[in-house]
Amino acid sequence: MMHVHGFGLSGRYLLPTAELLADEFHTLVPDLPGFGRSGKPTEPLDIPGLAHAAVRFLDDRGVASATLVGNSMGCPVICEFAYHHPDRIDRAILVSPAGGLHNQPLRRAVGQLARDGGREPPSMIRVATPDYLRFGVPSTVKMFRALTRYPSLQRLLALEIPTLVVIGSRDPLMPSPTRVREIARQTDNHVLVVLIEGAAHAINFSHPGELAHVIRSFMADQPIVDDPASPGNSRTVEVHRGRLHPPATGHAGDL
Repeated sequence: MMHVHGFGLSGRYLLPTAELLADEFHTLVPDLPGFGRSGKPTEPLDIPGLAHAAVRFLDDRGVASATLVGNSMGCPVICEFAYHHPDRIDRAILVSPAGGLHNQPLRRAVGQLARDGGREPPSMIRVATPDYLRFGVPSTVKMFRALTRYPSLQRLLALEIPTLVVIGSRDPLMPSPTRVREIARQTDNHVLVVLIEGAAHAINFSHPGELAHVIRSFMADQPIVDDPASPGNSRTVEVHRGRLHPPATGHAGDL
């Protein structure tokens, strides 16, 4: 199971969820080229370039195929990975996918990120700030252009593997849960959409217990229900189950 980070960040903020799953899955958390502690490529990579880099990372470790867990920009990277290398990906888990029309233009995305910053745990600032400073403004502008040109929605709905999409009810970078469900219902697909109430954008960092529980249930084709081991203000609800998605044994709630 490989975890793929978001825009301008390293894999460090993904560790809270990844560590909870490490006893059950062989877990990898890389920094993509140009991000975090990885070296910068000669030319900045776009979404396809990052997807091919992820494939090379698995090649270097002798991993033939994996389930990929992404957050934010990591989700389009996973969709592109699946588009070019369908035999290398078993399942896709897309947490707070970013890069659609809802995040355009750049000034709107910056405002959304600012609002999200106030909704994340304060400890996220200590993790994210060094990564953003290292990534730099020029790389941010180039990566945003690459992200907005990528056909994220078309790639997602075309996936032919079991796909889990997890969204937070307080995420300013995502459309409303109702709109997400409308989009997911546009075609017969393999997509399962789950809402974690109370979560913002960086769910992998802020709600690792709830997210790990949802991922385990998804991997076992079990109903998506609230995690009794993660009490508090958050609640997990299944929003949409695509007709082609593997059926769950039992019943899960719906909005």
